[in-house]
Amino acid sequence: MDKNIFGELDNLPDEDKQRMSTMVEQLQTRDSLRMYNSLVERCFKNCVDTFYRSSLNKPEETCVLRCAEKFLRFSMQVGVKFSDINQGASTTDKQ
Repeated sequence: MDKNIFGELDNLPDEDKQRMSTMVEQLQTRDSLRMYNSLVERCFKNCVDTFYRSSLNKPEETCVLRCAEKFLRFSMQVGVKFSDINQGASTTDKQ
């Protein structure tokens, strides 16, 4: 990201900074809910075959747990990679 953008944000009045912060929090919440809903929908479609009971049978439950675990593990790996890239970019900016 462009370092100058963040420098300009520091010059904003406190009221505008607060508004921006609230907007960022709302966007993060929205994105988290979208990711969660996507995970639930994907794992449900892949794992649940029958609708004869109100609860999951053992194979369905195992499938859902594996699906969610795989998704969360992948998300963590992406987060770590993104953090590494971001850290490298900020180190380059300081030099």
